[in-house]
Amino acid sequence: MKLYLSNPEKLLELFSDNKKVAVIANAMDYVGSLEREESVRNSIMELKNLGLLPEEVDLRGYFDRQKELSGKLNNYGAVYIRGGNTFILKRAMTQSSFDKWIRDRTKDPNFIYAGYSAGICVLSPTLHGLELVDDPNIIPQGYNSKIDWDGLDIVNFSFAPHYKSSHLIKNKMPFKTLRDGEVVIKTN
Repeated sequence: MKLYLSNPEKLLELFSDNKKVAVIANAMDYVGSLEREESVRNSIMELKNLGLLPEEVDLRGYFDRQKELSGKLNNYGAVYIRGGNTFILKRAMTQSSFDKWIRDRTKDPNFIYAGYSAGICVLSPTLHGLELVDDPNIIPQGYNSKIDWDGLDIVNFSFAPHYKSSHLIKNKMPFKTLRDGEVVIKTN
């Protein structure tokens, strides 16, 4: 799997044949529906302008329906995970079993995981420290209330986007800082 961790400008270079992109915006499920729809529309337009074929896949529609989600996501060459609240995003990934599906996709050298903000923070081994910027106690309707402090553990460090925090340093946790516009690309 290729990781593209920033905004979409250089993303196109990583694609091979399958230009279908599943846009995951569940990190925004705590905002009003109009704001969420507008942010999804903006992401889809950015990706279309690059020549990609994006469409939203709302993980809420797949809570406890793992096989259906897996069947749908297997048609895409990439996922694009938007920012928002990391804890809400992780809940959505767990309740839909996206978390298991994406771990399986790490073995595919052509598949692309693209994202920013919450969409990259969730890749870390732990979500500890993110409570300083994202409220883990916000529980949108239909979500489990349990706080899951485990990240997807796809990378071996934490991210600190948009924010200067001493938590990661004080606790000797490996992390990478990213300014807006900076990118991390990781291939197998």
